[in-house]
Amino acid sequence: MERTDQKAQGLSKARLSSIFDAGTFVELGAYTKRAGAQNDLESVVCGYGAVNGRLVFAFLQDSGRTKGAFGERHAKKIASLYGLAVQNGAPIIGVFDSAGTVVYDGAQALAAYGRLMKNISDASGIVPQIAVIDGVCGGSCAVAASMFDFVVTVKGKSELFVNAPFAVGEAVSAPAQGLSAYDAENEADAFGFVRSLLGVLPQNNAERSVTEASDDLNRKVSFDPASYEAEALAAMLADGGRVIRLYRDYTAGALFGFAFFGGVLTGIMACDPKEKGILDIKTARAFTKLLSFCDSFSIPVVNLVDSEGLDVTAEAERAAYASELARLAMVYTSSKNAKISVVIGKAYGGAFTLLGSKSVGADMAFALPDACVSVLSPEASVAFVWNDKVGEQSREALAVEWKNTYGSARNAADEGEIDDIIDPSELRQRICAAVGMLSAKAEGKPERKHVALPL
Repeated sequence: MERTDQKAQGLSKARLSSIFDAGTFVELGAYTKRAGAQNDLESVVCGYGAVNGRLVFAFLQDSGRTKGAFGERHAKKIASLYGLAVQNGAPIIGVFDSAGTVVYDGAQALAAYGRLMKNISDASGIVPQIAVIDGVCGGSCAVAASMFDFVVTVKGKSELFVNAPFAVGEAVSAPAQGLSAYDAENEADAFGFVRSLLGVLPQNNAERSVTEASDDLNRKVSFDPASYEAEALAAMLADGGRVIRLYRDYTAGALFGFAFFGGVLTGIMACDPKEKGILDIKTARAFTKLLSFCDSFSIPVVNLVDSEGLDVTAEAERAAYASELARLAMVYTSSKNAKISVVIGKAYGGAFTLLGSKSVGADMAFALPDACVSVLSPEASVAFVWNDKVGEQSREALAVEWKNTYGSARNAADEGEIDDIIDPSELRQRICAAVGMLSAKAEGKPERKHVALPL
């Protein structure tokens, strides 16, 4: 008669295998027993296989086996997997579902969490890491899962917390707090998203994600810069109209995700004019996260800027707003990957500076003809410095004059802060050209052995 733990092992393996290409999953440490309970298999399944034909490693905590309890051997199995993944330069998937620590293990269990965190940290920036929260992920496990590059949750199933809801009095939504990059409808949707993401990301930081361009690099686009939707514009510009969107439930002010431009994987940020493109704390955090990841893996970033400025609320100031903007500035100025910005419409105040100006490190900066780059909005500028002229001219006329005199794209270009003013129809073409030109930037300039002497 088949033992219960063997049945559970088979179910766990089948769940994990569903992430991989059919018939490719191979389990590692399949017969590892729990410490002090030699009749029970350890409650984590580890292994490797192919995802879209490329090597990937994965582990799955199984709450159906001893409630997925985390202990020394649990961590040891995962550590062995990490060692193989880093040596082979392959991505890692972690499926979290555990009731918590093996209390009897004491300091050993606490140290095991530390070893897991160190494994994740040591692999960070070397290989992509994606976490799936497929049940309970609390305490130190929540910390470990949040160290992954991207976290995927499942609606109505995922519980991601440091302190349990009963201890703090409420359950907090991971997607709404920015802890989840994608909130799936079910496990199959979560695993499908992971496969899609791994299908575009590089295997490691030594590989560039480039494919043969399946779309015309010179394809014209048609949209109204005064009235458009960020998601529709991003899809219109990307190869094949495909954008993998991240943090949809977190950032209302901007779109974040990945797309290909001319066959080159690119991170994309697009302000949402419906929300005035305000650079609030959530937008700053998401942009910092995207920039940091893309820089680690030499992925170019394109910023489509249409922002009325910074968040002018007491709530923002109470949440250490300046510190969040400082983190964004630090990441942008220190990153080595290619960065291209386009002012689609408005770029007021600090939003222009922080969302991709040449002054903070953009390699190429474009603007559309009717874009406005100004310290204050034209209306606010009139009220602040030209209020005495109201009466001679209407406020509306003065605002137009201010924009044309001090806030025009041409004025910014004259000062060298914009490289070129481009027609909206050429936007895809110019982005593809810039991404292609800058695609090798992160590899560093060639080193010279010596000068080439003349005859």
